[in-house]
Amino acid sequence: MIDREGNASPARFIGSEIYRGSSYGALHPLRVPRVSTVMDLSRAMGWLPPERYLTSPRAKPTALAAWHDPGYLAVLQRAERDGEVTAEERARHGLGTASNPIYPEVFRRPATAAGGSIMAAGLLARGGTIYNPGGGTHHGLPDRANGFCYLNDPCLAIVAFRRLGLGRIAYVDIDAHHCDGVVHGFGDDPEVLIVSTHEAKRWPFTGAIEDRGAGNVWNLPLPRGANDTDMDAVLDALILPRIEAFAPDALIVQCGADAVLEDPLSRLAMSNNAHWAVIRALRGMSPRLLVLGGGGYNPWSVGRLWSGVWATLAECEIPDRLPPAAAAVLRGLEFRGNRLGRNPPEHWFTTLRDAPRPGAISEEVASGLSQLARRAPRWV
Repeated sequence: MIDREGNASPARFIGSEIYRGSSYGALHPLRVPRVSTVMDLSRAMGWLPPERYLTSPRAKPTALAAWHDPGYLAVLQRAERDGEVTAEERARHGLGTASNPIYPEVFRRPATAAGGSIMAAGLLARGGTIYNPGGGTHHGLPDRANGFCYLNDPCLAIVAFRRLGLGRIAYVDIDAHHCDGVVHGFGDDPEVLIVSTHEAKRWPFTGAIEDRGAGNVWNLPLPRGANDTDMDAVLDALILPRIEAFAPDALIVQCGADAVLEDPLSRLAMSNNAHWAVIRALRGMSPRLLVLGGGGYNPWSVGRLWSGVWATLAECEIPDRLPPAAAAVLRGLEFRGNRLGRNPPEHWFTTLRDAPRPGAISEEVASGLSQLARRAPRWV
């Protein structure tokens, strides 16, 4: 990535030890390690020297109130302190539910993810690339937890970029689940481009192809079984043309890892090559690039995918076979309570790159791209 003075700016990685051992609970999809795996794998590969690693700060309530309701933030802090919420608070704020449980770091962990994204925006003032895999909590609402997300760090990053005086912000989301919280925040703002691919007919059941916001929202629901070829077509015919036409001052990419075949919470069938191709293509499309995590609920597939995202951003070569230290990180993972953890295949331990999963472009993807192409010349 080249900064505004024309100098090469190395990508930087934002992480935190708060993710290590933190769990939403023994039965929750987010009981698995994710960010800590990426940190450990990247270090084992020699891809994360100290000068590229930044420790994420925990955002204070005053910083979070740039987009979130102060009353909700107070309840969230109190929920962490007391380990519970009242019935009224549960109904009002979506806290203490099966999806959004009260766990020991219920304020500190999301506030750390948000702090990382807010800090990243400030550090990108002069240009560059930053990766915050703990971010990507795209379902959070101003005064309500939603879809495992207690805060919304993408929205807070957009606000932070705006406060730098940047006018045009693009947001690309390739998570298996639609970015309903980001659309809630900026779907009516023509200076924020939102492009989302997500599985059709899956929670939160938003993101219809007909939804346009203020002309700035572009949705392409993907059918069950969507493969690498489908995503390649989406990248070439939707994502890249929209970003190029918009010419953003800053670009945020939410790279959820749940669109791969091995993820238990979607029925898409991509390999991690599809995600890396999107990241590779979007490098250089804006002077400021912030890449976030998101969904991903198989500890091996998310750790491998997100480590490959960092390798792509840091311009590190991904080997065909991992060295012993990196393989040991993957062999040390567990996936209790899920059939995928009973007999994981050997390549989940010894490689990062999946075998490609090509196929014919589905009729739904081809039709959707055609529909959006007809809309594109009018930009509405």
